Amino acid sequence: MKRDRVTEQKKPGLWGRLKRLALTDVGAMVRGFNAADIEAMERLLLEADFGVPATMDLMAVLEDGVRRGTWKTEADLKEAMVDRIAELLSPVAGTAGIARAESGPTVVLVMGVNGVGKTTTVAKLAYRLKGEGRRVLLAAADTWRAGAIAQLEVWAERLDVPCVSGASGGDPAAVAFDAVEAASARGADTVLVDTAGRLHTQEGLMDELRKVARVVGRRAPGAPHEALLVLDGTVGQNAVQQGRLFAEAVQPTGLIITKLDGTAKGGAAVALRRELDVPIRFLGRGEGLADLTPFDPRDFARQLLADEG
Repeated sequence: MKRDRVTEQKKPGLWGRLKRLALTDVGAMVRGFNAADIEAMERLLLEADFGVPATMDLMAVLEDGVRRGTWKTEADLKEAMVDRIAELLSPVAGTAGIARAESGPTVVLVMGVNGVGKTTTVAKLAYRLKGEGRRVLLAAADTWRAGAIAQLEVWAERLDVPCVSGASGGDPAAVAFDAVEAASARGADTVLVDTAGRLHTQEGLMDELRKVARVVGRRAPGAPHEALLVLDGTVGQNAVQQGRLFAEAVQPTGLIITKLDGTAKGGAAVALRRELDVPIRFLGRGEGLADLTPFDPRDFARQLLADEG
């Protein structure tokens, strides 16, 4: 018996859905968007986690361009959105790559709440930096979460890099200090400090994070040279709130956004970049060690505005 072949249809991407809502006829480019068009597009952008400010910004660009007759075709309109999203995502100058200390080991704090993939991200960073020729040492300073120390030690063994750890429940600042000491003694040039996956609402643990930063600063001038905040891109505005509260403890130098394997919620990257005013440095797109990619604003904008999902 023959079986009918079922052609799997791809779901429309963000641009495909925007077209369906407001560009169903060429007249939209001539008459401009009506109130229903605008409301529908705003809702779609909010559902994609762009947040209110970024949504209003993008809608202003679209409305103004159509009203002035700047955008003559659908392709013009799409390219204008790509341009604006890339601008909103663009980093400030001098944030490419991981910083290097002028002398002594470079100290990188990796921060974030439980569940965002922070410890795995530390391993991915170590893998990446080792591939660039750096001599990496890991610091298991997440002494609060059961199993975090063992997890990082397993990653260190797999990566063939040293790992400094302390006792569960011990002082994380002491672990970080010892790690910088060990890096200097062993000739390692980069220390990745896995800090406790604290809840951003727990003030005691945020104080602990401040202490880690102070202690490594006393051991290594200018440390921490990077403070990378790992955020789950699928939780939308909650990630923005997390970022704001972490910044009150230790100002991040960059964001690493995880779990953005698709673009359904990709607008979160725009919201985070705009609201926190911190550059996005990497995207975590999978579980493999190589699945940490440098963030490219224009490439991401084009993926975000795909016709198909």
